[in-house]
Amino acid sequence: MKTSVSVIIPCFNAERTILRTLEALDKQTAKGFEVILADDGSNDETVKTAKSFKPENYKLIVIAEKHAGPAAQRNRGAKKAKGELLLFTDSDCVPEKNWVSEMAKPFADKNIVGVSGTYRTLNNEKIIARFEGYEIAKRHEKLARQKYIDFIGSFSAGYRKNIFKKFGGFSSDFKRADAEDPELSFKIAKTGYRMVFNPKAVVAHPHVSTLKKFWKQKFSRGFWRVLLYKKHPEKMRGDSYTGKEVQLSLIFLAAFLLSFAGFFLATAFKNIALMNFLAKSAILSHAAFYLVNFPTMVFMIQKEKKMALFAPAIIFIRTLAWGLGFAWGLVKLIMKRSG
Repeated sequence: MKTSVSVIIPCFNAERTILRTLEALDKQTAKGFEVILADDGSNDETVKTAKSFKPENYKLIVIAEKHAGPAAQRNRGAKKAKGELLLFTDSDCVPEKNWVSEMAKPFADKNIVGVSGTYRTLNNEKIIARFEGYEIAKRHEKLARQKYIDFIGSFSAGYRKNIFKKFGGFSSDFKRADAEDPELSFKIAKTGYRMVFNPKAVVAHPHVSTLKKFWKQKFSRGFWRVLLYKKHPEKMRGDSYTGKEVQLSLIFLAAFLLSFAGFFLATAFKNIALMNFLAKSAILSHAAFYLVNFPTMVFMIQKEKKMALFAPAIIFIRTLAWGLGFAWGLVKLIMKRSG
């Protein structure tokens, strides 16, 4: 490649998926880059499995560190990197054969300092995974309509190394793979640097496929958003990836749940006027919730008719998990300040 590239992959207990990722990188149309695998204190055979792989078209470097979280491992990988461009993906992602070249392509413009790629769902046989894939696809359509973006996800991220260093890399305040990636891109965009979305840079990814894992993921997303918005309060109004429908959904869902609970409380006191008010409030807020999410549901149904049955319930569960996670994050923040 004309421009030197380093691909950085943080991993933790990824023995089942890491070979698939490394093999996909060996099939890239681009050649001569390096891949740095930064292990986060795995207690399985991740490091051994990775070291056993002998790539033909790139140099593989495996570094093993103590458990510190994905943000810290990406930063450690970046310190070892020799490339002018740093590309990031995850240990369960499968980059398509032109991923490296497509991620590098926008950097031909010297004004571009960051690039985001896109997802393709790997486990399409699962309804929850397909829902997740459709929702991301809709948001990526929003990214594609914008000349410049402020949100880059680490599953397919690219930065100029000098810019990455200038902004200190990913914040290790985020101990999980949640919100540390947009926190960096928000910082960079805030100073006027330009970043773009390239829908041709694709990685396949197995999204969560069970309701339990889906709930835990969305709860965690909500929890870590508290820290993200503490650092970047202006982004509570939305960003190039997250629209205002998220905030509106949370508001209307909270109004519905409070009205619904209040209605049954009012029945205990036989307060007819209050019962009528709360019943109307519950109906209106519930309708408003689904009105806000109507474009997303239409998008999903256009992709798959079956989503007409599943999307409304999954959207409700997703928003509830977000909200409870965010509320718990606020509680933890208040406790930390008061303690």
